[in-house]
Amino acid sequence: MSTNLKLYIDFISQPCRSLYIILKQSGVPFDKVLIDLAKGEQLTSEYKKINRFQKVPCITDGDFKLAESGAILRYLASTKRLSESLYSNNIQERAHIDEFLEWHYTLRKEIMNFFYLDWLGPLRSGQPTPAEELANGRRDMEKVFDILEKTWLNSSKYVTGSKITAADIFGVSELQQTTLSKYDVGRNYPKIAEWIENVRQETNPHFDDAHKILYKIAKISK
Repeated sequence: MSTNLKLYIDFISQPCRSLYIILKQSGVPFDKVLIDLAKGEQLTSEYKKINRFQKVPCITDGDFKLAESGAILRYLASTKRLSESLYSNNIQERAHIDEFLEWHYTLRKEIMNFFYLDWLGPLRSGQPTPAEELANGRRDMEKVFDILEKTWLNSSKYVTGSKITAADIFGVSELQQTTLSKYDVGRNYPKIAEWIENVRQETNPHFDDAHKILYKIAKISK
């Protein structure tokens, strides 16, 4: 099996952080290649030869190239690289992990929308988002948080049961984006806050390593 695996990432990206943590937790040998999105390094002709979509994350495995985090996760599992505890070989257990990974795009959409309204948009424009628009974005995000807390985390420590999986890492990496805003998840969602901390503890030091830049930006912003 080839060990010429390269992971192209920018730690500001949630899926990049997720794959990095998963690979580290699985003990997979790989080369980390940083692509600075702020500098537009993903838009160069050289990078386009690696990823035709010119986004992150992506991987190369020898001559093989692959984009999109879900496809990368399944490829790495199929090549027997990932820890079975994170992405089970049991068909039904894996199906539940995939179920959350599909649902988590709803979570991602609303978090990113609120993140833009609350932090990124005002940063770019120099103007705060109108209060009503920001409140609507918060309401839509919290509707998804309600589902996460009352359905996925209602009776279990992690989203698919008592053990951490790739699903938890992807979900918590999304939620960490709120650290850049003034939103405190734990104020109204104690189960989500506990879940975040459980995932962090289970995957450290890799979790904090992946989120180092996010913590730094959040500290400067505040």
